Amino acid sequence: MINTLPRRISARKNDIIKNRLGLNERLGLIGLIEEGIHLGSSDSPIVTDLFNDLWNLVNKTVSGSRLDQLKPEDSRNGFHVFEIISETGETLCRLNMLYLKKPIPCYYLVYVEVAVPYRKMGLGNRILENYRNFLISKSAIGILDNIIPKEDPTYDIYFKQAWEPIESVIGGAILDRHDNYMIYIPPGFEGKDIKKSVLRLVHHLKRKRPAIDMRDNEVMVQRTISEFKDLYSALLAYFETEIQRGESSPTMRFMFTRFVTKLISFRRRIGVLLGYTGGESLETILLKSEIAELPIKSYAPREIASKPSFVTGDKKLWLRLPDALKKHPAHFIELLPNYNRPRLIAWLQKQGVISTYTLTISDLMDLGFDPTRLKE
Repeated sequence: MINTLPRRISARKNDIIKNRLGLNERLGLIGLIEEGIHLGSSDSPIVTDLFNDLWNLVNKTVSGSRLDQLKPEDSRNGFHVFEIISETGETLCRLNMLYLKKPIPCYYLVYVEVAVPYRKMGLGNRILENYRNFLISKSAIGILDNIIPKEDPTYDIYFKQAWEPIESVIGGAILDRHDNYMIYIPPGFEGKDIKKSVLRLVHHLKRKRPAIDMRDNEVMVQRTISEFKDLYSALLAYFETEIQRGESSPTMRFMFTRFVTKLISFRRRIGVLLGYTGGESLETILLKSEIAELPIKSYAPREIASKPSFVTGDKKLWLRLPDALKKHPAHFIELLPNYNRPRLIAWLQKQGVISTYTLTISDLMDLGFDPTRLKE
């Protein structure tokens, strides 16, 4: 947490943050400058603006949240959905499940997701408690595949909610080595022989797993595209004054460069998702011309990046390094020539420009990667 900050927020920025940027938008902008934040920099105006009273707002958001339940026909993805929603409509936690009617009523838990800023605040336990109560009210068993690593502190979250390894019911004969299925048996099934029924359910789940993963991928892509749109809108709102004036500070260029590099990275990952057929397209995110034409800035400007506080390794080698590199490493590296990888050379030749050409935001979208991250 960043405590008392040294700069008073301008009236204009304060108005934008209070009235036009929701909590999720502020957290999204903070995510774009995460390396500066993690290194402890708090002197930057944008850091001051975004962190002002942030954690009080996070706590108020969690304490005022409510649980919503969506049926498959209302969730737009065929899943039964539980969501913990803030008073302002922001999703803090989400649980997706799939109903299997035969041979006995069962709800398969597809995934539970708690938004990063709200983790370790009890939301995961809260939504799982509601899920357990839902299973009891429906007199249906619950099944999930626990993908949490055993060394993770949250590994026992399901055990605390009375879930148990499914081997306790069916044995381990049909399970693969990587399976980690767990089962919740509500009071209505206690004392009943459900082994054969659960075996059939597991066989059925294994057959349907690719289709479930395909649907899950589509939901994830749709939600992520929506988050990118919200983040882009937040950037436009925060830098509205600069955009209207035709200005482009290093911080503004850095933030939009970070946004686009994350966007093209996500675009690459979509291509390898199992069964993803397109759905909502990233092409719906259209950059304004004044943003697309901005020169890129891949390394954090000095007002965001903090100075290194210690050095490890060969001290003799460190002493031989240029003073400029030791004082401002990001700026020094930024000035080095880009590595002439084949894809970059081919693109430069196609554009009819030389290697010292200043790349723009739209160039990154066209290239599909940031060539300035690899230097000679």
